[in-house]
Amino acid sequence: MLLLILSALAQEPAARAVLEAEQARAAGAPTLVRSATQGSPQARALATRALGRLEDSSQRAALVPLLTAADARVRIAAVSAMAQLRAPYAYDALLAREGDPAVRATVYEAMGRASSGVERDETDLLRGLLDPRLPVRIGAARGLEAYFRLGGESRRPPAVALKVLTTAFINNDDPTLRQLVLLTLNRAAHAPPELVAAALADRRPEVRRLIARAAPAAAAGDSSPMVRYEGLRFAPRCADVVPFINDPDDGVALAAIEALGRRTGCDATAAAPLVRSGSSWRLRAAALVWATLDSAEALAASRRMAGDTIWQVRVAAATAARKLKDTVTLARLIRDANPNVVIAAMTRADEAARNLRSDHSGLLLASALLLRNLGADLQPHLPRITSAFARLTADGSMTNRDPRVALLTLIGINRDTSTNPLLRDALADRDPAIALQAAKILSARTGTSVTPVTTALPIPPIPPAGFIAGLSGAQARIIMRGLGTITVALLTDDAPVTVGVFAQLAESGQYDGLTFHRIVPNFVIQGGSPGADEYDGRTREFLRDEVGLARNARGTIGISTRGRDTGDGQIYFNLVDNYRLDRDYTVMATMVSGFEVMDRVQEGDVIEHIEIIRQSPTRSASPARRTRRR
Repeated sequence: MLLLILSALAQEPAARAVLEAEQARAAGAPTLVRSATQGSPQARALATRALGRLEDSSQRAALVPLLTAADARVRIAAVSAMAQLRAPYAYDALLAREGDPAVRATVYEAMGRASSGVERDETDLLRGLLDPRLPVRIGAARGLEAYFRLGGESRRPPAVALKVLTTAFINNDDPTLRQLVLLTLNRAAHAPPELVAAALADRRPEVRRLIARAAPAAAAGDSSPMVRYEGLRFAPRCADVVPFINDPDDGVALAAIEALGRRTGCDATAAAPLVRSGSSWRLRAAALVWATLDSAEALAASRRMAGDTIWQVRVAAATAARKLKDTVTLARLIRDANPNVVIAAMTRADEAARNLRSDHSGLLLASALLLRNLGADLQPHLPRITSAFARLTADGSMTNRDPRVALLTLIGINRDTSTNPLLRDALADRDPAIALQAAKILSARTGTSVTPVTTALPIPPIPPAGFIAGLSGAQARIIMRGLGTITVALLTDDAPVTVGVFAQLAESGQYDGLTFHRIVPNFVIQGGSPGADEYDGRTREFLRDEVGLARNARGTIGISTRGRDTGDGQIYFNLVDNYRLDRDYTVMATMVSGFEVMDRVQEGDVIEHIEIIRQSPTRSASPARRTRRR
């Protein structure tokens, strides 16, 4: 359901106040509670949804009265907020008096997410699969999937549930419902012949892939790469994996090469010829890392690839050199200009200490972790450790949290009390994670309880109201070098602040020339990092999560995080319907065209440019100055 946030922004100043209060999190809760009970239904729904996004169980009391609001939009927002809190409630009583199909569907999902395993809830959810209205049945299927997944290994569908779920799959052709049902049945490894036959006959690969564990041979011969990949994953024997190394889809072939290398007892010599004859640099690099090679051949190949112009190939060379203990190649690559190559080549404490001078978050983190894992004497390196921490602190960027935490951990391990002044200053750090860690270290050193001064994240700036409003109905064209264009519709109703920040970054050229660095078949592709890694963000401030009803469906774009409210401008595309990511990650756009381009993206593919296309030409100018950054 769209809440028409931008309409409210244009017409009601209170709606802007709600967005600002939501960004303030706990400090904004009083404003949100007031706003949820007054104003237009759109504004009330917006405030109600924001209360759920606080993920504060104390807000349950404010949400309960809204479950019976006169307007269905407010009721949906209230139930969705309860689901976000995973708040217990007598949802069966709510179902008994709720007639709106959209609200009922949301109730079923909330019931599944909040339930602690009450048998009555399971019965109600199964009954929902028999509702004559498809949206309600889908809501019940969502609830059941969450009920069994979130319940852990101890919560398994009983026989009666397996029967109802199987019947629901066979009697319903909707792809969403079918996927949710299969996800639930897969947890119980329940795949009767009639279910397998119906799933394999489904025209949609999204459905067929989920039956692969029960029919890997059939999946292996499927016309869709996503189904073949699942067939590879569940192939019972090493010999069944080998044919996949010549798959026409690079993603499947790469997965097969790695599978042969990782699987216990598999002989990966079949992939050895690809070191020289692979049709792409990715296949050649993967074969170098995972194939079983003669030591002399492996040494020659790694030294040859160490001079490749593509840095990802040099990473593979460094990885192989570490396995071979080839100090000559490692000595060459430890001086490489690309930080990710240096990470792969780094093996010694002195190398790690020297690399603490880097501004690349991934290299800083890897260096700190290597010093810790080697158990090195940290005292000789303490000046460099403290200098690196002080430099990052002075920089003021919130999104370099990971290396700062790793460096602070080293300072704590060293136990040199000369660092106590640094730790006392860190108690008031902008980042509450840093302040808390400093407090723990000082408490351990002094034997007294030390309390951090900073306990909450700073409130990030919000793009101007007019700028966000001008993005209503806008699209983004993502031009991938050598692959084509992906066009997405920006979800300004669901994630207005995130969309605004993304548009500012795009229009100032901040994504130009960046790559996709993380490729996980049948899950996500992730990119937009200036360091081509998980740790170097595109923003300096953390983005607040804007989770809710927007789904992680195939072709949607979300914001990657490393914990709640830690988005850094890196983006991910959902390659499949990733229902388990719902309500945990902000979804800010959905694909209009370019699915085939998305499916071809592999590691190192480049974002040439992202263009924001507005409906109104009068609102096309971004307040950000256009610059190109690495």
